[in-house]
Amino acid sequence: MTLAMSWDEWARHDGMALAARVRSGELTAAELARQAAAGIAKVDPKLSGVVEVFADAVEDPIKAGANAAGPFAGLPFLMKDLGPTMTGRLQEQGSLYMRGNRPAADTHLTTKMRKAGLNLMGRTTTPEFGVCSSAENPAVYVTRNPWDTDYTTCGSSAGSAAMVAAGVVPIAHATDGGGSIRIPAGVNGNIGLKVSRGVFSIAPHLSDLSGLVSIQGCQSRSVRDTAAFVDHCRGGAPGEFMPYWTTPEPYVELIKRDPGRLRIALSHQWGDYRATPHIAAELARVGTFLESLGHHVGYALPDVDYPKAFAAQTTCYISNFAIVINNLLASRQLDRPPADLIEPVNIRIWEAGRGTSFAERAAMQAVFNTTSRAFGAFFEEWDIILTPITALPTPKIGTTEYLTISDNPDVLDWFGNLWRNFAFTPLANLCGIPAISLPLATNEHGLPLGIQAIGKQADDGLLLQLAAQIERAIDGKWNGGATPTVHVTRD
Repeated sequence: MTLAMSWDEWARHDGMALAARVRSGELTAAELARQAAAGIAKVDPKLSGVVEVFADAVEDPIKAGANAAGPFAGLPFLMKDLGPTMTGRLQEQGSLYMRGNRPAADTHLTTKMRKAGLNLMGRTTTPEFGVCSSAENPAVYVTRNPWDTDYTTCGSSAGSAAMVAAGVVPIAHATDGGGSIRIPAGVNGNIGLKVSRGVFSIAPHLSDLSGLVSIQGCQSRSVRDTAAFVDHCRGGAPGEFMPYWTTPEPYVELIKRDPGRLRIALSHQWGDYRATPHIAAELARVGTFLESLGHHVGYALPDVDYPKAFAAQTTCYISNFAIVINNLLASRQLDRPPADLIEPVNIRIWEAGRGTSFAERAAMQAVFNTTSRAFGAFFEEWDIILTPITALPTPKIGTTEYLTISDNPDVLDWFGNLWRNFAFTPLANLCGIPAISLPLATNEHGLPLGIQAIGKQADDGLLLQLAAQIERAIDGKWNGGATPTVHVTRD
């Protein structure tokens, strides 16, 4: 196959730059799609991050639904195999149980993505139902980190993270119910923004109030790609339960200006969960760098009852997920999850959550309220909280304590294992506040470590402004300018 450009040239472009070349007539959307498909063929045998490539979307992106007049002008885009649906396309959610599932309609966000000009050309891997921290079940697939294939990508937006990091596409779809955009962005060296509640719609199946913690989004390699994605895909569907945020100007314009002097609070211990000394030192180093950009930096954290907050978050996950499983079972008239098709911990979560009472949910929501108010009060004094994305180094492939194929009989203990590593991301979901992972550090074994900036409700633009200021200060060289071992530019 003759490609439109060399891989070095391809990797130098972000998504907006590729779209500009399509609009100028230098390239076609089909040429971009063929190059992305060739990138998948080149790196995916080592990474296992793509479930399916849609041949028709490669051959003719516009006929497949991408809006040629949209700002992304037919840019290749991979969809996590969970969340927004595509009419007639398979969506199997990382599960043997869901094999052959073909949704009958596009969701609202799918329509927004197509209108923005994104060419939805394939599906990427995710752990079963997006529940655990790694797309790693040998019976389904094992997705590997492009920086070192002995390590996981984490999750749950596993395949999207791997493909963006490996240079296949500049931007890809991701979802986040407790860190699933930010965690894989952090361990794969990408940019990952979890937006505020009330930005991306999850219509028609749920609303932001019924979903409570789940957010749609993307991973990218440039701040402006993420900003453009938010600008053009945001907004509620008819009949939303809550208002959706609007902005006085597009984020792609806002990020051209540096933010004012920010009050940035560093924190590497939330309740009983503490980062390793190396990771804490990396956070301090980034804090010093931000001071050099003119910001005020100190150590502080919200006055939250952290054990209660994590317990409430756990109740939310368990009870929400039990309903998801119940609905799947009802569609096949089954009484319980089949053990040969649904992973062990997911069955245990269903068993633990199916009897959750209204009183238990009300108590959970009361903790959500007090936790959110505490973060709100904190942001009266500080503009941003800065934390590591993970408290511990990236796990190796086969570390089953984080996986839903684990034999751990205790669901609460299993969630406790997650919180020990991933404590710094889920409370932003609980509160509905924005948070972004930026590839600014490394962990003990030299792999990327994201640094997370958290802001107050609807301050997504401020996080993007800070990210863009950093990007300019480092001359666009995220990850110190390094590229992964498995990358489209490498043989």
